[in-house]
Amino acid sequence: MIVDERMVTYINSLDRGNTPFLNELERKAREDRVPIIRREMQSFLKVLLQIKRPRLILEVGTAVGFSTLLMSEYAPAKCEITTIENYEKRIPIARENFRRAGREEQITLLCGDAAQVLKTLEGPFDLIFMDAAKAQYIHFLPEVLRLLPSGGILVSDNVLQDGDLIESHFAVERRDRTIYKRMREYLYVLKNHEELETSILPLGDGVTLSIKK
Repeated sequence: MIVDERMVTYINSLDRGNTPFLNELERKAREDRVPIIRREMQSFLKVLLQIKRPRLILEVGTAVGFSTLLMSEYAPAKCEITTIENYEKRIPIARENFRRAGREEQITLLCGDAAQVLKTLEGPFDLIFMDAAKAQYIHFLPEVLRLLPSGGILVSDNVLQDGDLIESHFAVERRDRTIYKRMREYLYVLKNHEELETSILPLGDGVTLSIKK
């Protein structure tokens, strides 16, 4: 954990939650050990959506559709969301969740490897939410930047890897070293890219908020 656990518990205790459908979907996802965005990230996205009020959203990494549906609930009513998922077992679950929520017309689910799917999209998207395979963020970035207009926002979740990114390379377990290396590279590029202004926030498991100049 990158923030004191007691502080996180206190902050989350103040949260009023979401709609009954989203609350139930969150409970089921955690029960099934499906990774979904943390409570702190949920609150952050809700506020950001109210500030930015995007008309077109792209999500990279659908899972069972929890964050997709959260964004559809708190974004403007006419907002359209495109979301990409590569894990075949979760795709039908996400589709069913979209149907049950009555959001089928608002959400377009694209199946396949995001590295390939992104190349087929035209955009531009007002907001892009990156929450897929962490080691691939750096590879997705060129296409993501192509799809962002000036003033567009990129949000990337889980960028601090439970604090491992500040450890020595040799202190990180061998199986995690590729993610460690690529995520450090990703953060460096975001902070130093001439087209972006980026803030790295110790929220949840770390999030970056970037705006294209």
